[in-house]
Amino acid sequence: MTRKVNEKNERIKRAYLHYLREAKRMDETTCRRAAEGILKFEKSTGYKCFKKFHIDQPRRFKNDLSEEVSPTTGKPLGKATVSGILRANKAFFQWLAGQPGYKSRISYSDAEYFNQNAKDARAAHAQRETPYPSLEQCRAAFVAMPQSTEIERRNRALFACLMITGARDGALSSFRLKHVDLISGSIFQDGREVRTKGSKTFNTYFLPVDPIYRPAFEEWVTYLRTEKLFGPDDTLFPPPRMGVGNDGFQVLGLKRECYAGAGPLREAIKKAFTDAHMPAFGPHSFRKTLVRWADNHYPTREAFKAFSQNIGHDSVVTTVSAYCHVTQERQAELIRETTP
Repeated sequence: MTRKVNEKNERIKRAYLHYLREAKRMDETTCRRAAEGILKFEKSTGYKCFKKFHIDQPRRFKNDLSEEVSPTTGKPLGKATVSGILRANKAFFQWLAGQPGYKSRISYSDAEYFNQNAKDARAAHAQRETPYPSLEQCRAAFVAMPQSTEIERRNRALFACLMITGARDGALSSFRLKHVDLISGSIFQDGREVRTKGSKTFNTYFLPVDPIYRPAFEEWVTYLRTEKLFGPDDTLFPPPRMGVGNDGFQVLGLKRECYAGAGPLREAIKKAFTDAHMPAFGPHSFRKTLVRWADNHYPTREAFKAFSQNIGHDSVVTTVSAYCHVTQERQAELIRETTP
């Protein structure tokens, strides 16, 4: 069913999204989420013109969000999801209050009605311990991965690349052969071409985590260059080229272009763990595994700073605060072990 459209709202929303892209320098994913959050509010008002804003509208909107069910999980929207939607609308109305034609209808203080209540806000932003694989689990899953087909060999190389670089899945899906330097043992994460976080550019040198991984990755790179005759601009982890063969619709080879998103590669990593009868750990969880490893492997401040830069962090504080949480059990152990 075609959704209703308010032409005045569409024009001002388009101007706002242009502002986010060009003035605030936000990426397309962030802009899309902002647009989706604003559309939810617009829908809750029956697509009334934003100029007819009333403070009762955010209240009803928040009630609607509390009752909304996620189409993915079938459960009520999480506190963090609701927080993101409300913040998107708050930012929009703060901007709207300064626009010609809206100044007399909307005040800056009106945006405050999109605030989440204090209790839910604390719950939404509370830090939680997220599961991640141990080095032993990673090794076991990797060893169990099949390698009889090109796609299976690609998936093993993908797993190995994660373990020696800690790269984000968005970057992995956009790496090209020209970014890989086997001589120096590094990958150049060029923010102009690689989907790095915040379009950051940096070099990542292969981590000496376990000698089992680097050969598998280098063999794949060599295979693409020498046997598949892939060039510098061809993708490092190619999608399968599908077509009709002797056995019907099947994989006929490898494409040269990058995946549009990281979804298929993410699923390949999860499958490696589930096939080995372990939890479905995703690519991002490897970063916590590697930070835990680095915490012991790089004992000096300078060495750990180098590791932090290697995974794309400008500050060691980011690495420690995001990935080095102390569990309650370990907190208790450390306190009890401390003597005067």
